Amino acid sequence: MDFDSFFRDRLDRLRADGNYRVFADLEKRCTGEAKAAHHRDGTVKDVTVWCSNDYLGMGQHPDVVRAMVDTVEACGTGAGGTRNIGGNTVHHRALESELADLHGKEAALLFTSGYVSNWASLSTLGSYIPNAVILSDEKNHASMIEGIRHSRADKVLWKHNDWRDLDRKLHAVGDRPKIVAFESVYSMDGDIAPIREIVEVCEAHGALSYIDEVHAVGMYGAHGGGVSEARGLAHRIDLIEGTLGKAFGVVGGYVTGSRALVDFIRSFASGFIFTTALPPAVAAAATASVRHLKASQTERDAQAAAVAQVRAALDRAGIPHIPNESHIIPVIIGDPVKCRQICDILMDDWGIYLQPINYPTVPKGTERLRITPGPLHGQAEIDRLVAALTALWSRCALAHAVA
Repeated sequence: MDFDSFFRDRLDRLRADGNYRVFADLEKRCTGEAKAAHHRDGTVKDVTVWCSNDYLGMGQHPDVVRAMVDTVEACGTGAGGTRNIGGNTVHHRALESELADLHGKEAALLFTSGYVSNWASLSTLGSYIPNAVILSDEKNHASMIEGIRHSRADKVLWKHNDWRDLDRKLHAVGDRPKIVAFESVYSMDGDIAPIREIVEVCEAHGALSYIDEVHAVGMYGAHGGGVSEARGLAHRIDLIEGTLGKAFGVVGGYVTGSRALVDFIRSFASGFIFTTALPPAVAAAATASVRHLKASQTERDAQAAAVAQVRAALDRAGIPHIPNESHIIPVIIGDPVKCRQICDILMDDWGIYLQPINYPTVPKGTERLRITPGPLHGQAEIDRLVAALTALWSRCALAHAVA
């Protein structure tokens, strides 16, 4: 087989469909603004970033930066191996203690990313619990889907956010061990799950509840514990999974739960056992971020205000966007070529960075811009974003919202 010919053919098809992904070369700026330097063809240009998952700007918070720098100087750059080989550092243990406390759980376990924490935990639970069946929301993240697939456990899909459908399917499963996997905030549409109803259904059927809070931790609740904290439900959920790479502004993933559940995953999950641990400096920076957001509402309030301002400005301009309760503003374009074109013009002509969201991240025909306003976006940046989108809406022959 001519492997390179095969690879080129598939890539050509991807380009023809408008779904070939092009990454911008960005250099983040730690200036207290949502700015980055865009490097292209030997030139450097400042741009405003509107699609970062560093939702609260904690990646450049002075306390977080200082914690990382101090720990690098004290401990060096790497962990030196897996925790089974290199051991725990005080920084790993301190972070796990903070995360367990954040969610009101007995224990927490760190992973190298939110993807790995989902993949490793669901695959371990599904493969080791005898005769288990995993009931998955049909819009769950790829990391959850891959974890379930790898577990080889039976899988049942239930309609997105439809707790009545979940109830019916749990009843049909019968007396087998059941795991219900779902998210709190779904990142592409920004909708929030009916967590109370889902948890009540899980309790009625004796199912283990597993919630992915990656787009909610740091963002919601009095201490940043996510939507489950905000709605007073964290204590009723068996496993809460989260990330350190979004609102906490660092990198890594984790799970929290009972001491026995977390120790079980620690002892059997290959994605934990055989993976080099997070560097101590990363753990220290994440600890500083979690501690800060437990005590500070300032960032969450400023972020919510920026979201409300952007939504109101888009409404005044007639730019359609999906309504939801979250901090994510999806603007549907519906065409991969136009989506890419709009993002290129925004970058080239307006100094605005938005990355097109195309298939397979979202279904074909629902291509979109995904805007994530934050506390580092000021009124001038908001006005410029909406002015740019307004100009492009007519240029690219897109429909305006009906007033």
